[in-house]
Amino acid sequence: MNGLTIRNLSTGYFPQRPCVRGVDLDVEKGTITCLLGPNGAGKTTLLLSLAGLLPRFGGEVIVDGAAVAAGRPRDAVRSGMVLVPDDRALFRELSTVDNLRLAVHERRRRSDAVGEVLEYFPALEKRLRVAAGRLSGGEQQMLAIGRALLQRPKVLLIDELSMGLAPVIVDEILSVLRRLVEEREMSVVLVEQHVRLALEVADRAAVLVHGSVVLADSADSLGRDPGLIERAYLGDTTMARTGIGGVL
Repeated sequence: MNGLTIRNLSTGYFPQRPCVRGVDLDVEKGTITCLLGPNGAGKTTLLLSLAGLLPRFGGEVIVDGAAVAAGRPRDAVRSGMVLVPDDRALFRELSTVDNLRLAVHERRRRSDAVGEVLEYFPALEKRLRVAAGRLSGGEQQMLAIGRALLQRPKVLLIDELSMGLAPVIVDEILSVLRRLVEEREMSVVLVEQHVRLALEVADRAAVLVHGSVVLADSADSLGRDPGLIERAYLGDTTMARTGIGGVL
């Protein structure tokens, strides 16, 4: 299957006590999957492991049919997985344009990098010479996603997209993500606390609780039954449904 495939993934900070256990997940090319769950459920830990920033204690990760080595950030990027972390990881003292150019290794592409990002985030055009640390929260998130796009991701991992942002800005960024998956046929894995917004933009959703997937289905289906998600958050998995990866 083209896209991202995760099988029986366990990860965390200590091998004896993994934070994420036995996760199965399929994210098809050209789709968005949102990861939902209470604080401490393991969502960020899962993304960090996919990006090679945390070790993998078990399981496998496959992008477009090719296995991805565990615990190697460069290999993850080479495979096509690019992470936008919750702190955005911008070079705050550098300008917007310099942050973008640093993401492009080929000199011949640097002149086109800005225009490529502005096509999706035109609001940054007037802020190109402004230090990243002086941008608004929404502008910083646009810059972080734009910089990730310049690395030609097959799978874009975004942690806590809406954190600290006004709803109108979140709607704007989510609409760009929808456009990106359709135009570039990327896969997107989105960690989001705002359940309604996440389900509106996503194709599929999975709920993590205590490091395990307890509920998975199409976003439309889960959006029609918000009580199911509430029960999953509270630990009632007796009515959980599966649609991603096939295993709870």
